[in-house]
Amino acid sequence: MRSSDVGQQPSRRLLVGTLIAIGLLVALVSSLGAPLIPTIAANYGVSLSRAEWVLTAALLTGAMATPVMGRLADGSRQRQVVAITLSIVLVGCVLSGLAPSFLWIVIGRSFQGVGLGLLPVNMAIARRVLPVPEAKRAIATLSVSTAIGAGLGYPLTAGIAQLGGVKAAYWFGAVIVLVALVTAMVVIPRAPATIERLFDWKGALLLALSVASLSLVLSEGGGWGWTSLPTLGCELLTLVSLGIWIPLELRTGYPLVQLLHLKIPAVAMADLVGFAMSVSMYLVVPLIVEFIQAPPSIGYGFSASVVISGLVLMPLSLGTYLASRLLIPYERRFGTRTLLPLGSLTFALSAVFFELNHDSLWQAFAAIGILGLGIGWTFAAMPSFIIRNVPESETGSATGLYQVLRNIGLSVGSALAAGVLLSQTPSHEHYPTLRGYQIALWIAVGIGVSSALVSYVLGGAQPSGRPFDEHGEQVGRSEALLEGSGALLLDDDLT
Repeated sequence: MRSSDVGQQPSRRLLVGTLIAIGLLVALVSSLGAPLIPTIAANYGVSLSRAEWVLTAALLTGAMATPVMGRLADGSRQRQVVAITLSIVLVGCVLSGLAPSFLWIVIGRSFQGVGLGLLPVNMAIARRVLPVPEAKRAIATLSVSTAIGAGLGYPLTAGIAQLGGVKAAYWFGAVIVLVALVTAMVVIPRAPATIERLFDWKGALLLALSVASLSLVLSEGGGWGWTSLPTLGCELLTLVSLGIWIPLELRTGYPLVQLLHLKIPAVAMADLVGFAMSVSMYLVVPLIVEFIQAPPSIGYGFSASVVISGLVLMPLSLGTYLASRLLIPYERRFGTRTLLPLGSLTFALSAVFFELNHDSLWQAFAAIGILGLGIGWTFAAMPSFIIRNVPESETGSATGLYQVLRNIGLSVGSALAAGVLLSQTPSHEHYPTLRGYQIALWIAVGIGVSSALVSYVLGGAQPSGRPFDEHGEQVGRSEALLEGSGALLLDDDLT
């Protein structure tokens, strides 16, 4: 365990609070997209499909920036990466707040999206600075900060926009980001000087190109047409760039992403389940929000307002936070073998519950709350599986890839949900039939159950080599055997 004196405790608590606050605030700024789409479309005279670019633009830049920022965080530049990123997000909020046209809002949103890449950076800082038990708890909370922030941000930003307009929401975002930037520069310590390795610019450009083109296919393919020239062109670009990127990463001595880590069962499991659960999440949450906004005259729905639709996500934050707090006590008592299976089955339970119970508005709140428990249980646990099996110098890169896969999973889930609902929407009708929602929910159930089985099997697999502790040191033979059996023990447990 890292040595430190008592006088450092307040600064540690402040650092943890700052890192978590940054994660929450970035998630809140990201929520300045989806709830505001109808208002932006009306204010700037654009269609709803075009207005959705305020969401797409942020997701694209976030997807491209995350792996780059993750690798840059694996060195002495962590503090600088946080400062530059928050400054870019601040500029984006100001541009959107001043926007004289729709184009300027989209440009501002693209700047704001860069902040989505801060999660692996914050995890790398926590692992470097904090003692093992504190780092473990902080990383678990950081991993679910996006869901917690979104649950809080949607009703808050929707309420601000309703009272003061769209620009007021973006100026609110600018203020909180400025506070986060100043606090981060005061609290986050400078990293000790290290020998900086070369940065894989070729790998970064190729991965950014492939992720951006894939994200465009998933977000715009339905509108363009799945067999249209733009969609097919983006698909080809994705395949070609990935075909070049993978061999390049395996050959270079300083890869952007160390793909060999995927040979480790625990790392592969976390990446795979993170992707699958993200798909499932966007097969449930947006659909429930759309469901309650539908008019009862079509046979379902509650004509919920934008504010009520935002409030329905509050249980998501509460459930996620509660589950993340219970995670470590559960791990100490039962080990980690059943962590991800239990969370995956909770995902499935939320979809089953709403499929069978959707006659009252409270049932939507309950379903979202159950889903929040699943999110907190799985997303808070998965980074531990990665971090315990990679050295400290690979923390940002490994968690960056995990975050990219989660983001792609959200896009896949969104596209899949849209496709299912579209297939169940009668000609010349605006709303899908109830069957469309039921099909999407049962797909989410299938993904949750499959993920539970996969994570249980891979959770019992022996690691390909000795795992690493939170400082990047390989543990001894006895601890490695425990790790293989599914026990992610803290240092205190080994003494």
